[in-house]
Amino acid sequence: MGLVLSGSAGRGMATERSDLDVFTVLADTGGRGPQTSRSAELDETIVAISDLERVPSFGTEGWWYRWSFAWAPVLLDRTEGRLASALHRQASVTADEAESILVEHDRLDGWLNFAYRTLKNDRDGRSLERRLDAAESIPWLLDVIFTLEGRVRPYHKYLPWELRQHPLTLWPAEELIALLTATLDGDPSAIRATFQRVETSCAAFDSQVAIPVLTPIIESWGDALQILRH
Repeated sequence: MGLVLSGSAGRGMATERSDLDVFTVLADTGGRGPQTSRSAELDETIVAISDLERVPSFGTEGWWYRWSFAWAPVLLDRTEGRLASALHRQASVTADEAESILVEHDRLDGWLNFAYRTLKNDRDGRSLERRLDAAESIPWLLDVIFTLEGRVRPYHKYLPWELRQHPLTLWPAEELIALLTATLDGDPSAIRATFQRVETSCAAFDSQVAIPVLTPIIESWGDALQILRH
């Protein structure tokens, strides 16, 4: 029913060492579920269209594979658009999913916690601890940023490519890359600048829902977050 090219080749990043990552989409796999075979030249996953239309939740095993379908070219589609729709849904985050990821799975509060700890370590002269907390904050931050944009966070290998080829609304590619690079060194000014943008993005998200859910998380920190505002 379809062929999808993923991996480096599907995104124009292949080198002489790259293999091909291909999804072969069938009408039915006989209930066996997705099956992958690997060689030096080809990784082929055979999957039923119905499996692609099931969207794994954040935190489940299948969640990590959802970005495989982001921006992946469809080489063959005999489904009259059903396949393209399934791929787009896999790589997208709905408003309900966003609330679950950011609130129920604590990605926003978790990032605030690491950012807060980073700046406390900086204040107290603990440079190694500052850098460790800052580095650990990055996955949480990227989950927040991409979720607020309605997108699944890319694998690190593809992050600069996606930022440049498919720009985020509130985060110009080179500015975000610079902030991430500085954050990895625990730069307090980068973390504070990032917090300002995250706070703005959370307010924009809350303006689109009936009951605010993200700004109350930030406000619940009270005066503790003054260290992020200075």
